[in-house]
Amino acid sequence: MTLQAFDTLASPSRGQTVKADPLWRSAVTELTQIYGDHSGFARCLEDMAIRIGRARFERPAELAALDAARSERPDWYLRPGRPAYCTYIDRFAGTLRGTIRHLDHLKDLNIGIFHPLPLLKPREGDSDGGFAVADYGDVDPRLGTMDDLRDLAAELRARDMSLVIDMVCNHTAREHPWAQKMLAADPDFADFYIVLEDRAEVDAWEVALQDVFPGTAPGSFTYDAPAGGWVWTTFYPFQWDLNYANPRVFVEMLDSLLYLANAGVEGFRLDSTAFLWKQKGTICRNLPQTHNILRALRCLVSLVAPSVFLLAEAIESQASVLPFFGTPQARECDLAYNNGVMTALWGAMADQKSDVLGAVITRAGEKPAHGHWLNYVRCHDDIIWLALADTVPMARLKAWSDFFGGQASYARGLAFQAPDGFPASGCGMAASLCGGLDDPQAVARLKMLYGITYALEGIPLLYMGDEIGLENFESFRDDPALRDELRWLHRPEMDWAAAAQALEPSSPRAGILGYLQKLSALLMRLDILPGQTVKSTGRDAVLTFERPMASGCFVCEANLSDVAIDLLCSGDILTGDRSVLPPYGVRWSMRAL
Repeated sequence: MTLQAFDTLASPSRGQTVKADPLWRSAVTELTQIYGDHSGFARCLEDMAIRIGRARFERPAELAALDAARSERPDWYLRPGRPAYCTYIDRFAGTLRGTIRHLDHLKDLNIGIFHPLPLLKPREGDSDGGFAVADYGDVDPRLGTMDDLRDLAAELRARDMSLVIDMVCNHTAREHPWAQKMLAADPDFADFYIVLEDRAEVDAWEVALQDVFPGTAPGSFTYDAPAGGWVWTTFYPFQWDLNYANPRVFVEMLDSLLYLANAGVEGFRLDSTAFLWKQKGTICRNLPQTHNILRALRCLVSLVAPSVFLLAEAIESQASVLPFFGTPQARECDLAYNNGVMTALWGAMADQKSDVLGAVITRAGEKPAHGHWLNYVRCHDDIIWLALADTVPMARLKAWSDFFGGQASYARGLAFQAPDGFPASGCGMAASLCGGLDDPQAVARLKMLYGITYALEGIPLLYMGDEIGLENFESFRDDPALRDELRWLHRPEMDWAAAAQALEPSSPRAGILGYLQKLSALLMRLDILPGQTVKSTGRDAVLTFERPMASGCFVCEANLSDVAIDLLCSGDILTGDRSVLPPYGVRWSMRAL
């Protein structure tokens, strides 16, 4: 809906009510820093206030009641033993309706947050796994309808679970109505994307930029004759970067978020948050203006849906990710992917050394108290070793890349791509990277990774299939629509027959499923407080960290090696073993201070 059409549907008086709120004033302060000199900024503020007022008026009573119930605890999503679960709807159950029929599987895992990967309407053909969105206001028709999405959100709430979806904020598909209106010379959309007419200007920008997909989509611009020049395309040629220097882009993106929040979405994974602002002579990542945008979004979403959380998808170094939480006085995202710890976990298993992992866990503790980590073992994306380039020597990163690329190791992974001179990222399902279920130690390795991840401060994330040890989706090469994207290797279809097999006690899959259920059950019983401290053990292969409790402390010890290690310990609550950590073993215990 255009700004002009919207004016006839909303009451200006609601906009005036919005303007009286301190959150509005905070957002305007942030936006004025980047748009204050823009000729259309004042009108955008008026339109934005009206839209927010309408969204507040239209917020469903059930969701408003949920906001009120959660007002005493804004970090309501941080519940011990309640992990998040991430999957593609079509890979998990075919459709949104089909997903509803499998919610008992999630309930059995004590899932608290359900995160289906991109499900909004994508472009036809290659859509980068759904990340090339053609309509923020509709669902992929192959998955269902917006009513189906509302029903899924309601069914999840009825089971004490919450729906979080992807909001691709940096770019749209070329087919998106905003792009089509720009191509049709609609003056209201003339500046929604970044189009350069001069090849020399493109070259001047490219000097400082770094390719994201150098192997499959080199460069950051794509020539498009109907657009009249080179369009900024950070990721793929069909994904056009939005021009956030135009305040109307911000207004439209906010409006889309509020619409989906009122449809029952309780959290948003903000995709590619690091890339929002462009400035010549920089790498165009993590710029200060990006943080102004996120602080304003946090304030304005709270005006309509105060309990909805924002999750930063910034797969960068830890030093670059920490600012995405903002400060207690100027919050940005409530959650962020703990990419550094995830990457270091795999590196620690390759080296059988805890040094880097311990250091990265310690650094993760630098986050502000209001921000929380989403801790994970695998996801739909590649393992980007480069994210630890500020911590680990390049030679060691290259060795990790080779190890999990399947070079002289048990790992059954593949190397993806990376900028020239940097280690290639890694692809593969966790079970395959651990050696595959026919490797006698693979299950122990997988359990170790999740035993550490569940013990860390924050929310653990379970990637679909890991709970039953699903392995690589090798047949992606047989599908012409998938074979050119190596990351489909770790995007299998859910094997419900294997899930049924996991209920049989003798199955190795049952060992994985039961272990994860046990971890959740234990965490739900324990009163663990915020904070964690890595402890020195004098053993390279042992990771030990402690978390405070109301009385005493919770201790996690993990053996990263393939040999048993004898330690003195008492009070083990996970395995009952009091002295020996088996190969790839994890021990949880409680100790008096």
